[in-house]
Amino acid sequence: MTRIVLPGRIGGMKSLSPTLPTAGSSERWRFLRDVMVFQLKLLLDNLRDFALVPISLVAALIDLVYKGEREGALFYKVLRWGAHSEEVIDVYSAIEDHPAGDFKVNRNYTVDGVIARLEGVVVREYEKGGTAASIKAALDRAIDQLHRETKEKGDLVRDVVADAADKLRIPIGTLPNEQKVEGAIEKERHEGKG
Repeated sequence: MTRIVLPGRIGGMKSLSPTLPTAGSSERWRFLRDVMVFQLKLLLDNLRDFALVPISLVAALIDLVYKGEREGALFYKVLRWGAHSEEVIDVYSAIEDHPAGDFKVNRNYTVDGVIARLEGVVVREYEKGGTAASIKAALDRAIDQLHRETKEKGDLVRDVVADAADKLRIPIGTLPNEQKVEGAIEKERHEGKG
């Protein structure tokens, strides 16, 4: 005879707790689902990126050796495929229903923005007839300027991390030193014999 387990009954016994989900339960399960789906999407996204490195390099090499319909045609097809797959994976879809934060991206500090600034320095130095040493010095100045512009935010982050570390740190004076531990062990040995 097959026994069917009904809500409120486990193994023929009445449950002491209600089996209906609580109000926060559905939010909790959605959160857990979002965490698991996010991890899966990160894995897929990283596998795709891992595959794109050699594929894009081979495509670029083929484009350099064989002239296509336009310069870099195969490479740009690989980029379009990568962009399309990124939309399909949609790693951050879990936050679409959440309100947007106040965090705004300053275009000057995106990877493309920083690269454009550094490229501009190299081009200006080259146009002035600069040598490798002067281009290096100009790049150093540009990087120093980026550091100065982002120093305040970096200091804030560093201070928050340092404060958290200080709160987690155990004061060294409260830890027993080796002599006290060894003395306590010796004392126990003598008391145990006597």
